Amino acid sequence: MHHDIDDLRRFYYQRALGRVVQRILRDRLTQRWSPAGSTGMAVAGFGFAAPMLRPYLTEARRVTALMPGPQGVMAWPAGMPNHSVLCDETAWPVDTGSIDRLVMLHGLETSDHPAALLRETWRVLGPGGRMMLMVPNRAGLWAASDRTPFGFGRSYTAGQIEAQTRAAGFTTEWHGSAVYIPPSDRRFWLRSAQMWERTGLRISRVLIAGVTLVELSKHGRAPAAPGLKVHVPSPLDILDGVGLPRPGRAPATRRPSGAGRSPAR
Repeated sequence: MHHDIDDLRRFYYQRALGRVVQRILRDRLTQRWSPAGSTGMAVAGFGFAAPMLRPYLTEARRVTALMPGPQGVMAWPAGMPNHSVLCDETAWPVDTGSIDRLVMLHGLETSDHPAALLRETWRVLGPGGRMMLMVPNRAGLWAASDRTPFGFGRSYTAGQIEAQTRAAGFTTEWHGSAVYIPPSDRRFWLRSAQMWERTGLRISRVLIAGVTLVELSKHGRAPAAPGLKVHVPSPLDILDGVGLPRPGRAPATRRPSGAGRSPAR
C-alpha cells in the first residue's frame, strides 16, 4: 500500500501534528548530519523525505528528492528551482556511487519490493556513504493508528530493520527513536512535544517512540542476490581482441627474388 502525495503534503505542511513531527525528525537528523558538514556533498531523499532535506539546500553540492511513482510527486521546494524527481522505486535516475547522504522516509515500509529497493540504495551510495532510515516502530502507538502516514504499510522493530539492511550489505552505525507523543492533535501534546522528546531520550526503555531511526553505512561489496548470475569476463574479452587472428583470406606471402623462374641455360 502506497501513500498518496496529497495526503502526505497535507499532513506535513497543513496539519499541526505533522508540522511537529517534521520538526522532531529534522532535528534528530541534523544532530547526526550537520548541514555545515554537507558542503560539497550530494544529498538525496527517497519516499517523502523532502521535509528532511531543506536544511541542506544551501550547503550541499546537490539535493534531490526522489519520489516513487505509485505515490506521486510534487514540486519542491516551494518558491525555488525544483529539486524533486518522479522515479521507479527500484530504478532511480541516479549515477552509481554518486550519493553521499541518503534519507528514506515513508519509502521502505510501503515498498512492493523492499529487498530490491535496498539494493538500489546500495548502488547509488558512494563508498563510505550513509543512509538514514526512518520507519514506523512496530511497538508504538503511531503504527497502530491510520490517522497518520506512519499507520500505513509495514512497521519494524530495530532488530528487524537491522537484519534486513545487513542482508543488503549495509553496516549499522547508530540507531535511535523519535516522536514520543501520541498521534493526537490535542494542544497539550503538541505544545509539550519537545519536552517529551527530551524525556524519551533519557528513559527510552519506559516510553515507546513512534519512529525508529537507523543510520547505515556502505562498506565493501554488495552480496549477490539469489538467482542473479555473475558474469566473469574471459581474458580474451578483457584484451578486446588484441592479437586475435581475423577471419578471411590468408595474407599473401612474398616470394624471394628469382623464385619460380627457370634457370638460365
